[in-house]
Amino acid sequence: MYDVIVIGGGSSGLMASIAASEHGAKVLLIDKGDKLGRKLGISGGGRCNVTNAKEIDELIKHIPGNGRFLHSALANFSNRDIISFFEGLGIRLKEEDNGRMFPVSDKAKTVVDALVNKVREQGVHIKVNSPVKEVLYHHGQTIGVRLRSGEEIRSSAVIVAAGGKSVPHTGSEGDGYEWAEKAGHSITELYPTEVPLTSNESFIRTKALQGLSLRNISLTVWNPKGKKIITHEGDMIFTHFGISGPTALRCSQFVVKALKQFEIKTVNVTLDLFPSKTIDEIYNETLELAKQESKKAVKNALKGYLPERMIPILLEKAGLREDVTYDHIPKQQWMDLSKLIKAFPIAINGTLSIEEAFVTGGGVNLKEIDPKTMESKLMKGLYFCGEILDIHGYTGGYNITAAFSTGYTAGKSAANAQLL
Repeated sequence: MYDVIVIGGGSSGLMASIAASEHGAKVLLIDKGDKLGRKLGISGGGRCNVTNAKEIDELIKHIPGNGRFLHSALANFSNRDIISFFEGLGIRLKEEDNGRMFPVSDKAKTVVDALVNKVREQGVHIKVNSPVKEVLYHHGQTIGVRLRSGEEIRSSAVIVAAGGKSVPHTGSEGDGYEWAEKAGHSITELYPTEVPLTSNESFIRTKALQGLSLRNISLTVWNPKGKKIITHEGDMIFTHFGISGPTALRCSQFVVKALKQFEIKTVNVTLDLFPSKTIDEIYNETLELAKQESKKAVKNALKGYLPERMIPILLEKAGLREDVTYDHIPKQQWMDLSKLIKAFPIAINGTLSIEEAFVTGGGVNLKEIDPKTMESKLMKGLYFCGEILDIHGYTGGYNITAAFSTGYTAGKSAANAQLL
């Protein structure tokens, strides 16, 4: 018999185990895989972005999927607490662009090992290779779990930290939704977020731009009436199926919602190669470049200014011949080229699958969860934390902050409730 059982050895499950054991509970951590912290080990490009140093209000703005629900959890265990926690484990952190916090070692393994060691040090019992079949309930109370092996383990507090449906090779295959539904919970529709975008444009199909990386650009998602939905600045890359990189990932949830809401086949996304310049500035600068090399074909004169592989596509869309020289530039088409540099259209027809997304949108309905404790409002002794909840943020340390914060809150609350 355990005071608390935690299902799932990812970010939120490890933190829940640490918090529950720290608050005096006898804890069992169960994971279906052979090792703990697998998704954590590949996060942040294998460097593990452990949190984000932004102020709380700013942090919540970067969690567009119900970030406000996290106010209580972050009051319990904030991004500052996460930083102190890791430094207390001997892991030095450094701040990079946009507040992202990484271990100085640049190795996710450092973080995973420290968390797992802390769990072991605190006497948490660990069962790996032990998939849970179901969470057991009786008369509105959680009473334990049944493993797929048939073994039953009793506890009046179970924390479900089983992840979403994204990155299933790390073990998050959506098992937890069924256990939540059995307890009476509703699951809001699941969809991929922080996922690469797909396109059927000819320059994508022909792979003309595949592998081209662009820095400091912006992407804007438009609704069918031509109204701006969202703009994100940063970096992106053209792929063999569409576009990826931080800005594309951040726009993805808005693309998914627009396709569904407006019942359309494609969403218009525009790429601005120079977010800090106006159309007129671009017009004058490019014209001046052509003038300085007036005998050269414009496609050569523009080489230092624009990504070389985009030049033929931009010229063709503007109705300009590649071999036209300065003296023969038609002014209207040159203005069209300048407008395209500021708003290069890409028709997006969807995203890669939820399994290929970094984060799952949707999940256990937050109206049915107590934000102060992460306990179910429908089933006593049942707690949820991490990605199974209907919370999602942008990449950049926001999702992991939500996972650690909700995990800590669930663990502490479950322990306190058992030991009253």
